[in-house]
Amino acid sequence: MTPRSSQYRRGAALPSSNPFQRLATLIEGTAPGMDPIVMSIGEPQHAMPEFTARVLNENIADFRRYPPITGTPDFRNAIAGWLDRRYNLGGLIDREKGVLPLNGSREGLSFGAIAARDQLAKDDEHPIVILPNPFYQTYAAAAHVADAEALLLDATAEHHFLPDLDSLDAETLDRTVAFYVASPTNPEGYLADIAYWTRLIKLARKHRFYIFADECYSEIYRETPPVGILEAAKALGGDASTVFDKIIVLNSLSKRSNLAGLRCGFAAGDPEFLSRWAKFRGLAAPQVPLPNQAVAVAAYNDETHVIENRRLYNEKFEVAERLLGPLVGKVTPEAGFFLWLDVSRWGDSVKVTRDLWADTGVKVVPGAYLASDQPDGSNPGRNYIRVGLCAPLETTETALQRLATWLGDKA
Repeated sequence: MTPRSSQYRRGAALPSSNPFQRLATLIEGTAPGMDPIVMSIGEPQHAMPEFTARVLNENIADFRRYPPITGTPDFRNAIAGWLDRRYNLGGLIDREKGVLPLNGSREGLSFGAIAARDQLAKDDEHPIVILPNPFYQTYAAAAHVADAEALLLDATAEHHFLPDLDSLDAETLDRTVAFYVASPTNPEGYLADIAYWTRLIKLARKHRFYIFADECYSEIYRETPPVGILEAAKALGGDASTVFDKIIVLNSLSKRSNLAGLRCGFAAGDPEFLSRWAKFRGLAAPQVPLPNQAVAVAAYNDETHVIENRRLYNEKFEVAERLLGPLVGKVTPEAGFFLWLDVSRWGDSVKVTRDLWADTGVKVVPGAYLASDQPDGSNPGRNYIRVGLCAPLETTETALQRLATWLGDKA
């Protein structure tokens, strides 16, 4: 099977507006049926780490300085150390060339495809960038700025909500420069296992493309820590210069540490790619402020706040399972803080979202707005709504109770 491609048209996969703008238009002029509860935005509402203000204050004078584009040695050591501990990497991360600070992982995701295109220098005028569908909208922006053809692979329950590697032929892979994949998946919350990662790594090396592994939800899991792509690479073998060939993992403090506004993340992995990318970023990219890097050092050396953060999310998933499970079946994903609910019994995602708002005041996101239509008009998010469990427990329980009552009444 050859995957359905957009064919090249600049910006073909780029939505005309983001999902939240579309949502605002959808419910504009419709009064909420009850006091509004926003469950649409994945913005953490749990407490920041208690040391955040102290570390910022201790380093406040460094806002006067231009930071190095490669980050401070303390930052690189903290990231490499955390990755070592988290994924048992045995010191394989190159602490000089294998870690880069980012202004949130979004920056790296947006502009990584340009570096992949330029470094690979394939002959295609418009190379391919592969994205899952549904997808984080920044992936489409990456294909756009790289002037690449975006190829959307539907992520469905049949394939554990991951891009189906069997759908890709050799010609497509040879034209590919970047493959974007999230694990835990966003919005579905499912995980790539080591076999999936291993197969994808082998394809990347055989066909010469870079994997941009978005692992931003890696620490919001239920019981078992998700396997990371760097673990799979280590299992394949190699020394520090080759073991992470064609792999760039991206993560940030936004979800792990409830510091979305700090805009501090990292890219790690392939030292050759990252050292060349750093030279380009030195010309074009904003540096990460030194006080922000100092907070990151403290955050990546502390797991206490991460454990508590995870406990709070899992507590809310227990409520969701109790209230919604009897109506729609198991709702708890393996990771992340979203519910990805199949509401096809009640209508398509857009209708259900609008009716929920009008009847209950609960604001969710239509799954159709988080995916793009394929050329045949199909949309893998059409039957789903995304419900964020970011609000405090009491508010979340109220919203889920309203949702459960509405589903039960409409069944």
